[in-house]
Amino acid sequence: MMEYNTNQKKLALPEYGRSVQKMVDHALTIEDRNERQNCANTIVRIMGSMFPNTRNLPDYERKLWDHLAIMSDFMLDIDYPFEVIKKEEFHTPPQRIPYQTGEIRNRHYGRIVEEMIAHACTLEDGEEKNHLIELITIQMKKNYIAWNKDGVEDKRIFEDLRIYTKGAIDISDKEIRLNTGNGNSQRNNGKRNNGTNNKKVFKRKF
Repeated sequence: MMEYNTNQKKLALPEYGRSVQKMVDHALTIEDRNERQNCANTIVRIMGSMFPNTRNLPDYERKLWDHLAIMSDFMLDIDYPFEVIKKEEFHTPPQRIPYQTGEIRNRHYGRIVEEMIAHACTLEDGEEKNHLIELITIQMKKNYIAWNKDGVEDKRIFEDLRIYTKGAIDISDKEIRLNTGNGNSQRNNGKRNNGTNNKKVFKRKF
């Protein structure tokens, strides 16, 4: 009668297939230690030939022996050429990744923007701080538009920045036009544009 895989034992490492698993199961039944060792060596060579593209990976051979130990449920008594993974290590669940806690004032701006605003407040007045502020406002507008497809006026961004910083950063009176199309902002210095480049363009993006 045909035996369906669904009725058979679940494979520890399905990528090697049931034939290799049967070889491992057979190795567990071999009483002679030398013969069992030779069988294990042969199984590992077969396993390695199944994935030749992985031979250049770090610890390639060690991983094969780790996999042999796993497929034998760590019951194969042989001389491993490497210190293989322990059963308790294999079944230990990964550590949980701690999620950041704390409220975000405006979720549509995100935590990273808040952290950048806080950093900008620590900088001394100057070109570096001005540049960072303009980059922050660009990103604030991008994030706002992603949340609200109807768009947002630049003055709303400047007002939110002022509120974030409790007035420490207030650019509402400056003539700045945010352009989220190419990640640049442009500042009009009040001079008439008669062909000369009187706009400051920032090419860096977040």
